[in-house]
Amino acid sequence: MKTSAASLLLIPLLACLIVLPDTQAVSPPPDGGYPGANTAEGQSALSRLTSGGFNSAVGFFSLFSNTTGSFNTAVGAGALDLNTGENNTATGSGALLLNTTGLNNTANGTFALLNNSSGTGNIAIGYQAGYALTSGSNNIELGGFRAGR
Repeated sequence: MKTSAASLLLIPLLACLIVLPDTQAVSPPPDGGYPGANTAEGQSALSRLTSGGFNSAVGFFSLFSNTTGSFNTAVGAGALDLNTGENNTATGSGALLLNTTGLNNTANGTFALLNNSSGTGNIAIGYQAGYALTSGSNNIELGGFRAGR
């Protein structure tokens, strides 16, 4: 009887599985698998969603007001909290916090683009970058708070 290489590898693998102690999944299991390919983790994260899809919200009240917006990503407490727009990405507590109808914005840093409400196509990187920007479009803000807008 010939023994194949695959069966030689299978025997040690099965032996390891037999002697392993019972493994347990993460408890409690992570949230996810929501309708529309949405994911939420954190108190009130994405809690008002009705029909939007492909959103990810991680953190206390992240994407809280989003009802129909799609393709948004919010990571951090209050990130994209008032958002109803689409295609926005916010990483950092309070990033894009007051964004309502703005589209295609990217904010990376605590309070980045905090006061943006309807601006589109903005990019802000750094603590409070673009903090004072409210409705402008196609701006790039780097570093800390920039006054005079």
